[in-house]
Amino acid sequence: MNYDAIIVGAGIVGCAIADALARAGLAVCVVERDTIGGAATAASMGHLVVLDDDPAELALSAYSCERWRALAAELPAASDFRATGTLWIARDAEELDEARRKQVRLAQAGIASEIVGGAALAALEPALRAGLAGGLRVPGDAIVYPPAAAAYLARRAAARGARFVTGVAVDALTGDGVALADGRTLRAPAVIVANGCAAPELVRCVPIRKRKGHLLITTRPPAGTAPLANHQLIELGYVKSAHGADGESVAFNVQPRPTGQILLGSTRQFDDTGSEVTPRLIARLLERGIEFLPDLARLSALRAWTGFRPTTPDHRPLIGRWPPRDGVWLACGHEGLGVTTALGTADLLAAQLLGRPLPFDAAPFDPARYAPEAATA
Repeated sequence: MNYDAIIVGAGIVGCAIADALARAGLAVCVVERDTIGGAATAASMGHLVVLDDDPAELALSAYSCERWRALAAELPAASDFRATGTLWIARDAEELDEARRKQVRLAQAGIASEIVGGAALAALEPALRAGLAGGLRVPGDAIVYPPAAAAYLARRAAARGARFVTGVAVDALTGDGVALADGRTLRAPAVIVANGCAAPELVRCVPIRKRKGHLLITTRPPAGTAPLANHQLIELGYVKSAHGADGESVAFNVQPRPTGQILLGSTRQFDDTGSEVTPRLIARLLERGIEFLPDLARLSALRAWTGFRPTTPDHRPLIGRWPPRDGVWLACGHEGLGVTTALGTADLLAAQLLGRPLPFDAAPFDPARYAPEAATA
């Protein structure tokens, strides 16, 4: 069958792209070897947070979070969208200085935030341990339940004519489309590879590496119990941990869920491709959490799980045309920001594909930055 565009992968990025292209009137087919909103989307925390450690990341995440806020009223209740805001926690004066620098960077991008001292922090989040220096509150950040949000985007795309083929893998890219594992062939002038960690299976030289992570969710607290957290709580050392080199890292990242449960993250490790939970890392995750939220020790763990983040060497996603192969486009390598940046990624790729004005600078995300090296390899 013939389409205008074929999207490989129905995670939240692929579903957002399908929605954007279908809205533009293109005939779209999305192929997903598993289920819509599975894999990394189902394993993720679902934070919608503006990150500023890199100017390009700031532009993409700020734009995307604004798009999520605009979409919030349309999302179904199952998506659990909540404008919790984020509190970046400073343990000492040095980290509080970093919070002030962070505020300046956010302000330059038009993002509102406020510095809070130790007493104000304790008033906002009474369950945090005593003696913290303060932090930075970013009220515009939010959280969402990613599988439900992806399913909504898929339904909206389907209502505009997009077709979803699930339960079958793409075996190979052809010169004019894709070959499926069941023998079928789909044709389109544009094939968008948006399948995260699996992208190198189809575009072998794409520099994406799996990075494993662990998450844990608690049971619900007793009825009438005060919430353990009101905001999304992240330590200011999180970005250093997230963008660290090889090896293991653990950083404090907590989300209050609408049920009263606490979602606790996060760990990062390379070179472990098994999906099994590592008890040693879960223990470190809990220790880190209790260091900031002592009452976390009173809750019971309901479930722990793992997922894989698709990581690029410079920690920026690949969004745009892949020069070595005509008609192939990439939308992958988002590491831990796939949910946050899904809508921005979709708008940027759709604008490139359709020759429309770009919502922000595409150059930092251009896959061509790796094409010469990849072609040589």
